[in-house]
This record gives sequence, structure tokens and C-alpha cells, in this order.
Amino acid sequence: MARRRSYEGVAVCAPVTVPYRRYATEGAHWFLGQALQSLLAASGLEKQALDGLTVSSFSLAPDTAVGVTQHLGLSPRWLDHLPTGGASGVMALRRAARAVQCGDADVVACVAADTNHVDSFRQMLGSFSDFARDASYPYGAGGPNAVFAFITEHYMRRFGARREDFGRIAVAQRRNASMNPLALMRKPLSLDDYLAAKPISEPIHLFDCVMPCAGAEAFLVMEVQRARDLGLPHVLLHGAIERHNAFADDPVLERGGWAVDIDELYGQAGVRPAQIDFVQTYDDYPVIVMMQFEDLGFCAKGEGPAFVRQHGLCWDGSFPNNTGGGQLSAGQAGAAGGFLGLTEALRQLSGQAGGRAVPGARLGLVSGFGMVAYDRCLCTGAVILGSAT
Repeated sequence: MARRRSYEGVAVCAPVTVPYRRYATEGAHWFLGQALQSLLAASGLEKQALDGLTVSSFSLAPDTAVGVTQHLGLSPRWLDHLPTGGASGVMALRRAARAVQCGDADVVACVAADTNHVDSFRQMLGSFSDFARDASYPYGAGGPNAVFAFITEHYMRRFGARREDFGRIAVAQRRNASMNPLALMRKPLSLDDYLAAKPISEPIHLFDCVMPCAGAEAFLVMEVQRARDLGLPHVLLHGAIERHNAFADDPVLERGGWAVDIDELYGQAGVRPAQIDFVQTYDDYPVIVMMQFEDLGFCAKGEGPAFVRQHGLCWDGSFPNNTGGGQLSAGQAGAAGGFLGLTEALRQLSGQAGGRAVPGARLGLVSGFGMVAYDRCLCTGAVILGSAT
């Protein structure tokens, strides 16, 4: 295998969240504009300094990233549109980092946003994938709840997971969200509450599902020296991977593309899994979080249930995961859900996490997972970030 160029010299900074709302009448363009305005305020940069842009959104259609440049008055020399949902944040960072290293852009704004008006989520599901719709609708099924109920049931039978094991993930994330003023769902959640919640699509119950909402997430990518010159708290990128349509022959999803490239990720960063201080896993459903614990190298395949029984998953526990509450408690603002773990990791590693700061954290891993086909997600990725101090 050819030796990959490292990500040395790349800084990631200015984590921005446009506060989430359950419903909104404003469109995706508005939320993207709010995120851009917040990036400029956080960095002290003028708009003209942003010569790179990545955009991820489901509700922006029929517009794309180039339409955003006209609407918001940008003129980048490097542009990328990433319709990859939950993997979009990792992919945006990875591409932006290479653009900065190559000199194709000096400052890249990575932005994701979606709106959520009454009935918009149902409409999006109906047009999300012709392939998935044609494969599932004739059987009276459709949407992610049915897909992930199938995946969860398979995982439970194959590896002995119980609903209580998935509940530990959801309950820990709710406790983390209680320390995050930006999270939508901060009311305490007990394991009994989780187990007693109404069924949605067995074995999926209410608190296994993310809540669609409107909002935006964003960050900046630039050279380390530029971040220093601007006096910006920043984080270093140590490694990044992505993989698409991995393990296509598996009859039912029980592993993701991370497992293909995870050794390369740790090799790029020069670290081992035991050195990671916290993990931000993509969490559309708890079973996917458990799979990531395995595929990211923290335990072997099938050991996820025992792993969550043995570890505290809160910000102050033995294995901090989704320290801001993740999508299960913060909400899922469409494609911005793929950026949520990154902005939280940036806050953790640059001293901006407030009362939920992981003690002594210097290394964090963020993973992404996106684009639901009729029986699985197709895009995976992960990055390792480190403190600059």
C-alpha cells in the first residue's frame, strides 16, 4: 500500500451551532446563512477571506453549494457539495484539509444545515432514494425506523444484546445533554423510562429514535499558523478515513466501513485505541453506536453489549461517548447531524465544553455514518483530533 500523506499542519477551529428548533418556517438557505455569520463572528474574518466552502444539506434541493455562494455573496476558489448525510462532517473535514494542504484554499468553511417544517420529514423520506423506495414500499415498509428495527433485531439475535444494553447508551447521552444548553432534550431519562417507552417498530422504541429538527453546524479549516496568527483556539487533525458501500455481501448490516480502514486511521495518528480520551459516534440509533465501538477498535465484534455494561458512557465516565448528548438527545438537524460530533469534539479539545468537559482530554475520535439505502447505510468515515496545547 502506498504511504498516505499525513494531515500535519491542518487546524480545525470555530465550532458553530445554530440553535436547533423542532420546526421552522425558514429554509435551509437561512440556516446556512446564520451559520456563516456565526463563523465570521467567531473567527474575526471578513467574508472575502473564505475562499473554500463545503455544504451539506437535504432540504437545500434543488439548489446546491454553488447556489449558496450566490445567495450568501461568497466567491470561493474551491467548492464541494456533500450529499452524504451522517458521514458528511468527516468527509467535509477530510477534503477541506487536503485543499488547505495543497494550497487550493486558505480558509474553508464547512457548513451543514437543514430546515424542518410540518410534514417535511415525511416528504424527504419519500424522495430520499428511488432504489430504497422501489425495494421496500411494495411490502408496506418505508423509512429508517423499519430499516434499523431489522438491523437491531438481527444484532440482538446474533450477539445477545438486550434492550437494556441499548438503553444504557440512550440514558448516558441524555445525562450528557443535561450539561449542554444547545441540546433540545435535557429532561432526565432513566433506564426504566427507556424500557417503558412506546414501541415504534419492534424492537425499536421511542427513545431509540432521533428527533428531526431544524438547525445548523459549522467549523473552519485552515493552516495551523494562520489559526495562531488569528489567535483562534484550534484543534489538530491527526488522521482521517472514509469508505463507501463496504461489506456489500453481508446479508444484514452488522459492521461498517470503519472496520476496513481502522488500522490506517490509528497508524496515521500514531496512537492506539486505548489512548483516545473520548469518542463522538454517529447515533441515529443505539445499535449503530454499539457497532462503532466494535468497528473502531474498542472491543471485538459481538462484544458491544458487554462493553456498554462495563463502561460509563457519560462525559465523566470511563468511556465518554457523545458528550454533548448526540443526536438522540440534542436532535437531528438533517445533514447537520453529521457535523454534530465534530463541533462537540472541537469544543472538548479547545476548552469550550463547559461543565461537560472530559477531564484531561487530549485526543478524540469522531465517526460518521450516512445515506440509508433500503437495508443499510452506505457511507462511513472517522477522524482523530488532538489538542493543540
